Parts: sequence; C-alpha cells; structure tokens
Amino acid sequence: MLGSPLTERKYHTAIVGATGLVGQEFIKVLQQRNFPMASVHLLASDRSAGRRMLVNQTEIEVQELSPNSFDPVDIALFSAGTDISKEYAPIAAKRGAVVVDNSAAFRMEPGVPLVVPEVNPEDLEHHKGIIANPNCSTIQMVVALYPLHKVNPIKRIIVDTYQSVSGTGAAAVDEVIAQSRAVLESKAAKASVYPHQIAFNLLPEIDLFLSDGYTKEEWKMIHETRKIMHDETIAISATCVRVPVLNSHSEAVHVEFTHAITPQEAREILTGAPGVKVLDDPSAHVYPHPWAAARTDEVFVGRIRKDASHPNGLAMWVVADNLRKGAALNAVQIAEVLISRGLV
Repeated sequence: MLGSPLTERKYHTAIVGATGLVGQEFIKVLQQRNFPMASVHLLASDRSAGRRMLVNQTEIEVQELSPNSFDPVDIALFSAGTDISKEYAPIAAKRGAVVVDNSAAFRMEPGVPLVVPEVNPEDLEHHKGIIANPNCSTIQMVVALYPLHKVNPIKRIIVDTYQSVSGTGAAAVDEVIAQSRAVLESKAAKASVYPHQIAFNLLPEIDLFLSDGYTKEEWKMIHETRKIMHDETIAISATCVRVPVLNSHSEAVHVEFTHAITPQEAREILTGAPGVKVLDDPSAHVYPHPWAAARTDEVFVGRIRKDASHPNGLAMWVVADNLRKGAALNAVQIAEVLISRGLV
C-alpha cells in the first residue's frame, strides 16, 4: 500500500470541513485504510456544529472551527475552501499540526510542497507544516502521465476535461438532480449553482475566467502539472468542461513525447505503474467511464492510441473518482507517506 504507516504510533487527526462531500470522503478513506488515529476531531462552520457523524462505529460531534481546534492535533486534513485554509492552516501549523490542504490556497506558494504520492513523494521531505493537495483533474492526469514521462520525456500536453458536478459540491449534485427531474417533467430548470442549466448540458466554464480567456481551473492544470513533475518546459493547454455526471472526472489527453512511443509500449509501462489501471480493449467495449470509476481508488487509462497529428504523440482517455483520488484519498496517502518517513 502506497505510503502505508510503518509505525504503531497513533495520531490525533482533524478534518476541517468534515460535513462537506470531501470531508465525508475523508472519513470513509481513513476508515477503509485503517489510518492510525488516536482521535479524530470533526470541524466545520457554526451551521454544522452539533451534527453527529459516525467514525469507526463511534458517534462524534462536529465542533465549530476555531483557533483552539488544533491544540491536540498531529495531522489536519483541510477541505473547507480557500478562505478558511488561508486563515486557519497557518494557525494549525503554528500549533504543531501538519496540514494537508485540499484548497488552492497554497498550491503555487514557493516552499509549499504540491504532492501526488505516486509522482513526487520526496517533496514532502521539505515541508514546513503545510502541504498542498493538487487540483482533482491535475492529480489524475499526472498519475497517468508521469510513468511515461520518466521513460520518454513529455514535450507537450493538450487536455480536455469532462468534470462531474460533485467537484463543485453537494449543492451542485442536488441541482443537477432537481433540474433533470424538471426537464423530464417538461418544467423549467432553475439554475443557481451554475450560470446556466447543467442538466442535459455542458458548460465550458469551471472557476473564473482570466484575462487571457483561460479559466482558473485550466490555469491550475497547466501550472500545477509543471510544479508536480518538476519540469517548467512542458507546454500545456487545457479546456475544462463541467458535465452532468454526478461523480468522477474524465479527460481526453493528447501527449507529445521527445521520441516516438507505441501504444503497446505505453500500455506496458502503465500496467506496472502505481495507482494506474489500464482498461483498453475497444473491440470489446472496454475502456474507462465515470460510472464505473466512482467509489474506486485507481486512475483508469484507456483508448491509448497513436496521435494522428504527430509522429511522437499518443492520445488516451483518463478517468478517476474526483472525490477519492482527486481529493480525499490523495490527501490521506500524503499523510501516510509523512508517517512512513517520520515527517510528522
């Protein structure tokens, strides 16, 4: 198991944003992986304080987040948004906790490791109390591409994403379900989470638009990939699209390598890569798709083929559960590596 704890010590653990979709996934992943918790502190806003949640067959009351929440904490898993992370992650780190933050608050900060354990676990050696969990779409792409990059350096990536509504949160999941019912009943679909109806629709707008026409989500994929893979020379372009899928993100990825590489060579490399599962037999309709990827831990890769536009190119289809490998699982794996390397 990647980064599995090598010690019998148990750790006081906090989950910030415990009642959100990723917070609830943190709880599931910690339990499923038998994470060595001496205690767990469930933290959220005053609106959620008092709610009781089940952790390892024990009901635990959600507490309102405050600066004093971290006094007994060794590891703090954050998923409560950028503003909360900016305010409370430094407080938690100052009080002795190691923070693994799922927001964008610190990802591009110099000196803050941005880590995918299958790719750059060694960056954790230099942490100063805060570690950034990358963007969900970035995580699954680099897990699939880094094993190939090590063998045949990547020169260019063109990626188009098809991102599920759970990446926005519980309100977006509720909205697409309500809109779908309305449309099927020939009623008006009301949009509040997104600027347009998402049911039976696609929106090429994730996060804010920037002055160059790209969105912040697309910018994240470009710059986070370079930081994680330690290669600023890789040319990257992204188009990120929200789709009416409840869970799991999908990506069409076109890659230019330094040298020619065959699809079979890529399949062989990826078959032995950590965290990757190759599903690639189109003649039998075998390829990754979001419904099957939901509630799983792997990054699935299929439709591996020569890129018809470049002699050194490959095209592939990459799918992963955005709440698990794209968020909670990756963060817990970071915590496991910290423990196994004695960094917490």
